[in-house]
Amino acid sequence: MVNIKKALVSLVMATALIMSSTAFAGTSDEVVRAAGEGTVAAMEKAVSLNAEGADKDQVEDALREARGLQKEFRFEGTERLRQKAGDKMRVARAQVKDGDAAAATTLKELLDMYKEMMKVYNANH
Repeated sequence: MVNIKKALVSLVMATALIMSSTAFAGTSDEVVRAAGEGTVAAMEKAVSLNAEGADKDQVEDALREARGLQKEFRFEGTERLRQKAGDKMRVARAQVKDGDAAAATTLKELLDMYKEMMKVYNANH
């Protein structure tokens, strides 16, 4: 009886694992693409808000949104660029917070990095 229970539990767990990995594989590209497009859109918003001279809290909110989305924008071909963008994101957030004039340049560079990542991703999918 104990062996039957163990076998049954193992079978249920294996089935759940297979089904969850199958479901994840079907939506993976959609999730990554949406995260990439959302990151680019949030960065474009941050760049335009900064250029318009908006309140730094609004720019920081757009950067927070981009930062959250870029965590889901994972693709093997762009992983190193994503890490560099993460480092530059920290610099940009600090510059915006401090009111540094160099923030505009850093934000544009960061936007270009994310656009480049999307080009690489789209070329491979």
